[in-house]
Amino acid sequence: MEITIEDALHYHEFPSPGKIEILPSKPYSSARDLSLAYSPGVAVPCEAIHADAADVWKYTGKGNLVAIISNGTAVLGLGNIGPLAAKPVMEGKALLFKVFAGINAFDLELDTTDVEKFIDTVKAVAPTFGGINLEDIKAPECFEIEERLKRECNIPIMHDDQHGTAIIVAAGMLNALELQGKKIEDVRMVVNGAGAAAIACTRMLMSLGMPKEHIVMCDSKGVIRHDRTGLNALKQQFATDQNLHTLPEALVAADVFLGLSVKDVLSSEILRSMADRPIVFALANPDPEISYTLAMNARPDLIFATGRSDLPNQINNVLGFPYIFRGALDSQASCINEEMKHAAVYALAALAKEPVPSQVKAAYGREDMSYGPEYILPTPFDPRLLSVVAPEVAKAATRSGVAGKPLTDIDAYRNLLEEMMHNENEIFHCVVQRSH
Repeated sequence: MEITIEDALHYHEFPSPGKIEILPSKPYSSARDLSLAYSPGVAVPCEAIHADAADVWKYTGKGNLVAIISNGTAVLGLGNIGPLAAKPVMEGKALLFKVFAGINAFDLELDTTDVEKFIDTVKAVAPTFGGINLEDIKAPECFEIEERLKRECNIPIMHDDQHGTAIIVAAGMLNALELQGKKIEDVRMVVNGAGAAAIACTRMLMSLGMPKEHIVMCDSKGVIRHDRTGLNALKQQFATDQNLHTLPEALVAADVFLGLSVKDVLSSEILRSMADRPIVFALANPDPEISYTLAMNARPDLIFATGRSDLPNQINNVLGFPYIFRGALDSQASCINEEMKHAAVYALAALAKEPVPSQVKAAYGREDMSYGPEYILPTPFDPRLLSVVAPEVAKAATRSGVAGKPLTDIDAYRNLLEEMMHNENEIFHCVVQRSH
């Protein structure tokens, strides 16, 4: 669908500027209501929380509140545009949290590029929130910021550009490998791009069984090799001694291409040099490393994924972060650990193999939707995502010992999520219903 500049600006300005607002969740129509909401009634939960800090989860909205925090230094497709210009993106993320998982979210744009100031500010506001979604912070600072905050705070913290992308990529990759008849421990992969998302995706695939020695990473200067000077510590972790210097050289006989770089770095000729039944995740936005038409014409045996919603196999972070945080919040997890991320990967991969609901087919105008080369992941409007992914994340939090509120009756939790979304989140259902 075509979206004009005028359409986008009108959407963000009217009927009121921005995309989020605050609404009360308790009655407020009588003097008694106000006395309970504020003085004198509010003193009672204050005293309870002062006596037992865990009561904050019972008497406040902390357990359903996420902060979306950015300094606008690496906004997808726009680069370093600063905190003010990044605000529409962060408001949009808040909208997605609410629409897809019923989570309240506030966006906080920090006017600093200093790592220590950023960390100190987030730590200072952290008690307000049940979780923190870091967003659009440039590498390598994003790695230090996330690692420090995870160590120094006791709530779930996730840099979605890294781990959200990695989770969705990994789920799609597992299914693509299965469909192509390949094993993750056997394939050779070339990664083009060495930023936060590329490194996180590579690490995730390694944690699922892909050998490091089977991976070649490239940046704008070519293959990242040990004999190159000026490599930062992150790139050095993925440097190779193989006799490869350029992206075309690296892709000869490779099974997988993972691109998180720039448009048009792949050609038909390069694609033809890859192994039989290749997999290409061309995730540069808004234009992939090679166009869908060129890629499919060059290699009919290809499984191809992009970040675009108008093409099959979209790698879309909205498949992950709302449900990962939902499961983390509801189990009162102290962090989002590897077990929880893996649980999300496997839940998404498994859901793609289930029959697709009719309303999802109608929303996308595709009656032929089923697990296969052009359907390796669920779509963002699949109503089952919440009740499938969040419980698996909560189970993993419980199993791994990081849940402050272990969930023992997962079926009851799943039913609660289905009821919550059915009764409270009219926006999601309106979007799906409008497609009929």
